[in-house]
Amino acid sequence: MLKWSFSEEAFEAGFDEAGRGCLAGPVTAAGVILPRITKELLKKNAKLDLLVSELNDSKKLTEKKRFELRPLIEELAISFHVVHISPQEIDEINILNASLKGMQECLLLLKPQPTFAIIDGNRPLVSKRPFHNQTGKIFAANETALVKSIPSKSIIKGDAKYISIAAASILAKTYRDDVMNNLHMVFPIYDWQKNKGYPSPNHRELIRQHGVCAHHRKTFKNPANTLTLF
Repeated sequence: MLKWSFSEEAFEAGFDEAGRGCLAGPVTAAGVILPRITKELLKKNAKLDLLVSELNDSKKLTEKKRFELRPLIEELAISFHVVHISPQEIDEINILNASLKGMQECLLLLKPQPTFAIIDGNRPLVSKRPFHNQTGKIFAANETALVKSIPSKSIIKGDAKYISIAAASILAKTYRDDVMNNLHMVFPIYDWQKNKGYPSPNHRELIRQHGVCAHHRKTFKNPANTLTLF
């Protein structure tokens, strides 16, 4: 069973992203604040007990199970938010910064304000250098200060260790899948409904055949043949 929390703070938020390794589509970040879980609360709340028993790293769940758990997470969460960072912004500030920025945007939108943040990965939530982005959201000085003021902890494989990060992982993955499924309807030649923009052999071959479109990340290289996506 996953751990209920890292800190003793009342409003600990878990954060994760999906789509970081893709050649196309956004990177999607999610933040979730779940109730402080106790054994007594689980006895009283059957839905919460079900969620706790079935939550896991989104990569270890089937697509069907992820979409089944999403409404349950949204119903039981104190607060949640999902943010998409576009391929254009990814190209401008790089994929790591885009992932961090998405999680920071989620933090700002969570109500109540988190009092602690736990993040999947080994990078701090606040990068040492400002983003200097021209596309997407531009943080005001007070927003940057707020993000910096909230204590946080980065946890390697946190989505397989903590409930709130696992919940954020599921929201990020399913909402990004929705985006790629919708883009597939406009650009069926890339088969995004199946590959979701990841660098699968199928996706790489379709890029070779048809070139790239506005939803591809132009600064990424095809790992198989170092094809620069311009």
